Amino acid sequence: MNTNAKNIKIIAGAGSMVLFLIHILLLKNVDVAAVGPQGTSVGFSSLNKAFNEFTGLNMFWYYLTQVMGFVAIAIVILFAVIGVLQLIKRRDIRKVDQCIISAGILYAVMFIFYVIFEKIEINYRPVIMPGDTAPEASFPSSHTMLFCVVIGSVMALLPQYIDDKHNGKIIRALCSVLMALAVVGRLLSGVHWLTDIVGGILLSLSLLMIFLAFMKPRKASFKADR
Repeated sequence: MNTNAKNIKIIAGAGSMVLFLIHILLLKNVDVAAVGPQGTSVGFSSLNKAFNEFTGLNMFWYYLTQVMGFVAIAIVILFAVIGVLQLIKRRDIRKVDQCIISAGILYAVMFIFYVIFEKIEINYRPVIMPGDTAPEASFPSSHTMLFCVVIGSVMALLPQYIDDKHNGKIIRALCSVLMALAVVGRLLSGVHWLTDIVGGILLSLSLLMIFLAFMKPRKASFKADR
């Protein structure tokens, strides 16, 4: 990757993070009202309430996106297994595919953000889920972040492992459709405010841009063999 392309990705990632932080600031200060269950408050309340009333609670989309989330987790586990097997076989972490290591760092950072926003509650869900007695934290949408980050990273890693450009394009197109379906499905499920989804997208974009800027190609991992 040339320096200009790398710098553009870094700027895009930093810009997305700034927008994410501004989004949080606005959520805490603009049109804040107790429109959630049990009197929970949310910013941009008029917009969020109108959109949530439009979608309602749709358990089909909720369960479908839950399953898609498990698929994303399975992909993370798969990459982890590949990395561990390569480490065992090659007996040198420098010989593990560097793009796999980059992806592992990306997923670790994503998990850290998940934990942070489980502790720092910006918003609560617009509904109390079946079996629960109180609303749970919902910002940013963890499923949106999970699926966008994981599938986005898969699309970036494909050229490292698939030489057939035609098949690569087909798989990337399929990944794009699945990513869009996951985001739209989470919106239509009604278990998040609209601004939760926006937050998930902004955070995902920031993480992916930084990942793309610093991801090393697979071939770099074999230099130590020479």
